[in-house]
Amino acid sequence: FGAVGGDISAVDINPAGLAIFNGTDFTSSLSYRDTKIDASFYNNTIRTNDDYFRFSQIGGVLGVNNIGNSGFKKFSFGFNYNVIKDFNNNFLANGNSGVPTYVDDPFLNFDGDDYNNVYYVNVDDQVFNSYSSGLNDKFTMSFASQYEDFLYLGMTFSFQHINYYQRTQYEEYNNDGFGNTLDAYLNEELSTYGNGFNFGLGAIVKPIQNLRLGLSYQSPIWYNLSENSIQYTDPDTGEMYAGDLEIYVSNNRDFYSEYGTRNYYDYSLKTPGKFTGSAAYIFGKSGLISFDYILQDYTNINLSPSSSFIQENEDIRAQLKNTSSFRLGTEWRIHNFSLRGGYSITDSPYKNAASSEDITSYSFGLGIQFNQFFKLDFAYDNSSYITPYRFVDNPDVDPSQLDYNNNRFTSTLVFNF
Repeated sequence: FGAVGGDISAVDINPAGLAIFNGTDFTSSLSYRDTKIDASFYNNTIRTNDDYFRFSQIGGVLGVNNIGNSGFKKFSFGFNYNVIKDFNNNFLANGNSGVPTYVDDPFLNFDGDDYNNVYYVNVDDQVFNSYSSGLNDKFTMSFASQYEDFLYLGMTFSFQHINYYQRTQYEEYNNDGFGNTLDAYLNEELSTYGNGFNFGLGAIVKPIQNLRLGLSYQSPIWYNLSENSIQYTDPDTGEMYAGDLEIYVSNNRDFYSEYGTRNYYDYSLKTPGKFTGSAAYIFGKSGLISFDYILQDYTNINLSPSSSFIQENEDIRAQLKNTSSFRLGTEWRIHNFSLRGGYSITDSPYKNAASSEDITSYSFGLGIQFNQFFKLDFAYDNSSYITPYRFVDNPDVDPSQLDYNNNRFTSTLVFNF
């Protein structure tokens, strides 16, 4: 509803919508998410199903009528806290690529015994388990104004926060074809946290009574991030890897371990900006139809200092692309009830992505106006997409395919003063 406004969530699309508020509003939301992840790896699929409950939003808007003689009839001020992204997810992938990662006994680097010719090249099983948590949230301050009866202008300043944690374990079980086995376990941890800032500008015009057109720009988010991870040194090559490694070998009934040290990195990240064009047709007090078109160029993502991320920035420009999103929504009022529905599709940012990696979403909502001071909204939205996840760093091993299906239920209390 980028050209409609009158809802505090629409400020994230077009801040000019804040000027359509009359009086003072206060809102608060709770969300429940049910997530199913089907992880497919070499003809084997495992489904993980988890649910999460979270306080997701609180905000308010103050509208003030201008008593002066200028053409600006109204000013609105707003604040809003909301969760942009919830990182809580778990999945398990299991299969057999037939390509081993750990083929020799690490003890042979130290003792040169009779097992020098033993290689564990036959894969019995490969398992990958991932647990992630955290969130990306933001606090937004907004200002908007109405000029005469046809123009609305607005701007926002947002302060972002990100806190992400992932813990994974890769297990590989191999044998040498003569009854000897090798079991390898690689444990990894990654933590990323930091803060960011961005701003937004928007305008809505009303060329005729029932038509509204909107245009908005959301700047890139400039993040300052800190990251820490565990690294160990490969005993054969001397190369650095993330994680703690343990290998159990049946031949000597002992195990090899290489526990890494925690490393810390500070860097900056700039995300792509976003342009949104919107149109809405209002059917009096009965209902409306709204359309949004969004453009983002993911090749503008940049990591800095540039001298430390030369290859990463080149990969971003080579592998990512400009994307577009389409959103269609409608709302209809029947006495004290409001019925809403929406559909959206967003391109995958990867150049070589299949169409199945596009994100599709649909939503339904119900609003109940109890009196002039109190309203209760319920919303349901579903989003689904497929994305590859490579947990074996070997070009001969295909990535696992993760099929996400998210169901989200949100309830919002709205107080009008």
